[in-house]
Amino acid sequence: MIYTKTGDKGTTSLANGERVSKCDAHIEAYGTADELNSFFGWLRALLEQLPQDGMSVHAVQIATVQNKLFNLGAFLSFAPGEWLTETDVRDVEQWIDAIQAELPPQHAFILPAGSEAIAAAHICRTVTRRLERQMVRLAENNLQNEEENATQKEDLMRAIRWVNRLSDYCFVLARKCTIIQKKSPIEWKK
Repeated sequence: MIYTKTGDKGTTSLANGERVSKCDAHIEAYGTADELNSFFGWLRALLEQLPQDGMSVHAVQIATVQNKLFNLGAFLSFAPGEWLTETDVRDVEQWIDAIQAELPPQHAFILPAGSEAIAAAHICRTVTRRLERQMVRLAENNLQNEEENATQKEDLMRAIRWVNRLSDYCFVLARKCTIIQKKSPIEWKK
């Protein structure tokens, strides 16, 4: 049955069994990760419609990102296990470096516009930044808690690094979409 009625009073369960308000900071963060996953699904669908001049690799990368976002949600819900690793952080850095090597130098701020794929990549970037802010807030709250497990703190900081890199990935991917679609970047005019 899809409806359980257990959340009808505004609470939900974390993976560790604890019941919390549906507006708890952990719920906000993993809810944003879920929202971001949906936006990445949209971006992936748009990339699959573009000329395949090197774009199919990014659809595969985004599939990886979507799985890692589910991992992040599990981590933020206190599910036991190792959900994001340093290798995950390095993978996104390598993706960024590979795209960046194909891009011309950037001389101005760029508006999030030009095509649906470009705009979708920027939506992913900005929702990723919101998720990062929420996770930093969690980290600040957890760092004040003396009883917090050192491993949990380390895991949270690694997850924040991964999310930070993910927003950079979205930015360079938007720039690559601009080139692939033979669009001119729309620069910010003061």
